[in-house]
Amino acid sequence: MTTAASTACESDVPMAVLGIDLGTSGCKTVLVNRDGAIIASASASYPLSTPKPLWSEQDPEHWWEGLVASVREVIGKWPTEAIEGIGIGGQMHGATLLDAEGKVVRPAILWNDGRCQAECNLLHKKFPGMIKETGNRALVGFTAPKLLWVQRHEPEVWKRVRSVMLPKDYLRWRLTGDKVAEMSDGAGMLLMDVGKRRWSAKMLKLCKIDESYLGRLIEGSEIAGKVSAAAAEVLGIRAGTPVVGGAGDQAAGAIGAGCVKPGMCTIAIGTSGVVFTTTKGYSPDPDGRLHSFCHALPKRWHQMGVMLSAAGSLQWFRDTCAPGVDFGELCAEAGAAPIGSEGLLFLPYLTGERTPLCDALARGAFIGLTRLHQRTHLTRAVLEGISFGLAESLRLIRATGTRVTEATVTGGGTRSDAWMQILSDVADIRVVLREGADAGPALGGARLALIGCCGVPIDQACRPGAAVKTFVPNRKAVAIYATLAKKFRSIYPLLRPYFHGL
Repeated sequence: MTTAASTACESDVPMAVLGIDLGTSGCKTVLVNRDGAIIASASASYPLSTPKPLWSEQDPEHWWEGLVASVREVIGKWPTEAIEGIGIGGQMHGATLLDAEGKVVRPAILWNDGRCQAECNLLHKKFPGMIKETGNRALVGFTAPKLLWVQRHEPEVWKRVRSVMLPKDYLRWRLTGDKVAEMSDGAGMLLMDVGKRRWSAKMLKLCKIDESYLGRLIEGSEIAGKVSAAAAEVLGIRAGTPVVGGAGDQAAGAIGAGCVKPGMCTIAIGTSGVVFTTTKGYSPDPDGRLHSFCHALPKRWHQMGVMLSAAGSLQWFRDTCAPGVDFGELCAEAGAAPIGSEGLLFLPYLTGERTPLCDALARGAFIGLTRLHQRTHLTRAVLEGISFGLAESLRLIRATGTRVTEATVTGGGTRSDAWMQILSDVADIRVVLREGADAGPALGGARLALIGCCGVPIDQACRPGAAVKTFVPNRKAVAIYATLAKKFRSIYPLLRPYFHGL
């Protein structure tokens, strides 16, 4: 295990909260004062196990070790008696299985595990109304099909199971001893009636899961329990410190960016891309092309589109066609190429696609390549293709009745002004880069603790950071891209038989 820490700034405000982000590669903890400023941060890494093709697992004990290491690093910079609460955000969908004594019975099966497609197919066959009930299609990343897989392939293991926890809920249980689940993360299990914010009796019966295995459901800002004496001794913090429900990583990240009111939107451009919009109520896409989850705050929901190769597509292109070239230089020269890249289109489906295709067998492609095209055209086509993919999620969100005109964008893609303007024009949306928006789920967890443990009003705790840069749609470019978007959407159906025949 490796650790790293950094101190942001000194503060005269004595009281603070801890925000924790349980990631796939490591655990990050931030110390945040009542004004919402990050005082200190620390991180601890841990390994990922892939024992078989499509498998992705972790030992939950490594999560706990990461939490302990990062928390102890942070609290060394602040009086422990001044810590008022804790909130945890974390990787979603993981299946953490415990026996009656609270012992982990097998490694946790993670969100990026792909072994249970047969179980997904079975769920759709047995419950045609599943999308309306749960807000989502059955995908291999979700928890319910993982549990079916264990039942079918490891029956002796399943006989021992008495608790099913999501990763961050497991950590909260280690902190407090209370078995509690939380709405935004629970909605990603495929076991909730998302519209009614409760466990789905139909899904539990179908998956043969006793509700007692899951724990009580609470809101992300609601206090779930208090730090036990045993955990306090290990961590070096005060016993009795309250811990809130927290949130799944995407909802926590959105709260960290201030995306809490209907119509507010964030677009995260990392290896994958996520379009997240807070909605007035529960409004699932009838075909399940979007994810519809509970938000981490009461009486709020969100819709989310996920593309699998966002900046990952640019990384592949740079490494393959322009090795060693700086990303900034590559994107800047693409900005000089004409809109539409002289008739060249790029499908960013290098690792399949989730939204809107739900097709693991989709593949990437350049369409319209000629001798006229140079590297600048190819780079721009890649940036435009990624932007078309992200805009597809916005198109679906808008089709459900949610009005979206502005997006706070985070991630590595924000370093390129050229790319941000392309995204603004393709998606016909005002793109805003904000202070602190990249702080992520750890800050979201801390903000939930400020609300639940300190009584800070939601609007105050979750206010967006100041705008650093804003990109406004160019109406001429928007019109051109609207025509190109139709061509972009027409390509996949034509190539699908070929992709599936590979």
